[in-house]
Amino acid sequence: MWFRDPFPHFNKDGDFQIACDYYTGNPINLNNLPNGGFTYVKSNEKTIEFYKFWFDSRLTYPGLHDQDVFNKIKFDPFIRHNGLQIRFLDTTFFGGFCEPSRDFDKVCTMHANCCVGLENKVHDIRIMLQDWRKFTQVLGNQTAMVRSFSWTVPQSCRYILSFDISLVSVYHYLIGHDILGQI
Repeated sequence: MWFRDPFPHFNKDGDFQIACDYYTGNPINLNNLPNGGFTYVKSNEKTIEFYKFWFDSRLTYPGLHDQDVFNKIKFDPFIRHNGLQIRFLDTTFFGGFCEPSRDFDKVCTMHANCCVGLENKVHDIRIMLQDWRKFTQVLGNQTAMVRSFSWTVPQSCRYILSFDISLVSVYHYLIGHDILGQI
């Protein structure tokens, strides 16, 4: 769901920019967990070659979803040799159910990630839209305290999200001990 113009928040040096399920706080850290639901790509030779490589890599990793294949190939020497500048988008501006933006004044997009099933996603996106409408109504009232807003989602995706949160703990341990880059 788009709330604001995301273009001011793209990195000018990034060829391929992708949202995250979980963001480490560093846009160039390959240990970020990307979410292919939102990408911004500059059309150039580097990105064209990268997409060919990504597409061909599905044969190397049969049965994996395109996002999972990307997670494998982002460490491949091809990326460095190609010169592709990958940037991961900050969840402050590009949030989702996994890691929602906490700042209604900054959020540009929210994604129904970490959720399985179209009905569950649609249900929780509707709640997200209600939250946004409440925020914008209060925003029009200059005396209201806007900072107290938070997302009430997820509701239908709650079980899936609680499972993902336990995985986040493992993920942060792996990052903190520089294990993820060695896998």
